[in-house]
This record gives sequence, structure tokens and C-alpha cells, in this order.
Amino acid sequence: MEGKKQSKTVFVLEGGAMRGLYSAGVLDVFMQNGVSTNAIYGVSAGALFGINFKSKQIGRAIRYNLKYAHEKNYMGLYSLITTGDIMNKKFCFDKLVHELDKFDFETFDTSPIDFYAVVTNVETGKAEYMKITNSRQELEKLRASGSMPFVSRLVEIEGSKYLDGAISDPIPFKKALEEGYEKIIVVLTRAEQDPKRKENMPYKLVYRKYPNFIKCAEKQLDIYNESLDLIREYEEKGKIIVLRPSQNLKIARVEKSLKKLAAIHKLGIDDCTKKLDEIKKYLDS
Repeated sequence: MEGKKQSKTVFVLEGGAMRGLYSAGVLDVFMQNGVSTNAIYGVSAGALFGINFKSKQIGRAIRYNLKYAHEKNYMGLYSLITTGDIMNKKFCFDKLVHELDKFDFETFDTSPIDFYAVVTNVETGKAEYMKITNSRQELEKLRASGSMPFVSRLVEIEGSKYLDGAISDPIPFKKALEEGYEKIIVVLTRAEQDPKRKENMPYKLVYRKYPNFIKCAEKQLDIYNESLDLIREYEEKGKIIVLRPSQNLKIARVEKSLKKLAAIHKLGIDDCTKKLDEIKKYLDS
């Protein structure tokens, strides 16, 4: 007798800088309870923290963020002034992953899960979905995905220049639909009562050499809201599962409060735990 066909599953992980620790909490619950997937699309912090799911490292994201939040060479103004990047390349993508809190490159690379980091091509103004298969050699793809405009230098990969994927596709739900995934779990990092607001940033001044990037950046809020509208439509029909913060925890992009960092991660754990039975039923149906 022929077995039941396995549905094709994907996790879609929104960014949001340190709000991304909410997603890390959700993924820790998934790992502890055997919830798996065929693929992950991670944007910015969603990619940077989401990699730990594929490498099977429960608690790694919150652990190193709590330990090094006040390390001047990790992330913040000191790094921005001394290197041109608010997220210190040498510390985050060398010392941290190879020495301080080792990333399991081997487990990541041998896992059957397809992992995509969403980036924005500065020259075309388009989103690109970079598959990471050799994690040790492709850390720049992750760095590009999380390189926020104005506080990061452009990241060059194979002759093209990139910045934060949240500019062009902040929640790649539509991409997941286009790729034919049948079971989709979307992890958002903003509470319903905390809508994204338009930011008047000097894109035309700083990125005047890249008109396509400027056009994309100026439409960012529209792109974000269109994605949310589509997600709500599918959620109301019961076709997808959406996890979002049940509380509006005020947290800065480069948050230094250990209490706030721990709280957003715990909220991800709590919200996911409450919804775990529903998630399992959805994936098994």
C-alpha cells in the first residue's frame, strides 16, 4: 500500500534586528519538539539566527547575545566608528563562530534542509534568495542579509553589491508560495499592535549612485504591508500558520538590555509552546 505523500514545508523568518530573538525562541521550541522543515527563508536577523536551526544548536542565539551584548567589538556604535559596520565583521563572522560560541558548520552543511538568506542587490534593487550549502565559505551571504543601510558598508559577492534583504522582501511569503511549498509557517517579529511605520531616511543622498536601490527602499513600507495583507488572507483561511509576538515588547535594533533580550526570546518560546499542538496538527494534516 502506497504511503501518505509528505507535504513540502517551509519556515519564513522575518528580520527585525534584535526582535529576531523572538524567532530564535520559536525555533528553539521547534528543535526541542521535533518540528522540522524542508526549507528556511531567512531575512536579516531571521537568517542570522535561523542558521542555528539547521545546525541543531538549541539556545545558541540567545546565549551569545546575552554574553556579548556589552562587548564593544560585537555590535554597536564603537564598531560602526572603527570599521564602518555596526555589526563587526571580524568579531561576528570570525571570532564568534570559530572560537567564542562555535557554529556547527558540519551539521549545517550535511542537513537536508534548504537554507536561503534573502539579500537586496543594490544595483538592481531586487531581492535575491541565496542558498547556503557550504556555510564556512558562504558567511558573506549571511552578512549581506543582515547589513542594515546607513550603518553598514556594501557587501560584495561575486562582483555584485548587496545590503539587507528586508529592503526588497522583508517577509518572503510570496516567494514561498511561488516555490510550491504546501505547508508554510511564518514567524513575524512585530506584534499586531506594533505596525511598521514609514521612516524618512536620506536614501537619495547616501545611495545616489544606486537609483534602483533608492526606488526599492522608498517602497519598502508598501512591500511590507502587501506581504502582511497576503499573509493575513492565507492565515484566515487556515492555509498557513503564523507566529507573531503576543505582546509589544519595546526593543531597540541594537538592544543592550539583557533583560529585554531575554524577554523577547522567552516570548517566542511561550507563544510557540502555546501553539505547538496546533502547529503539529497542521503539519501532519
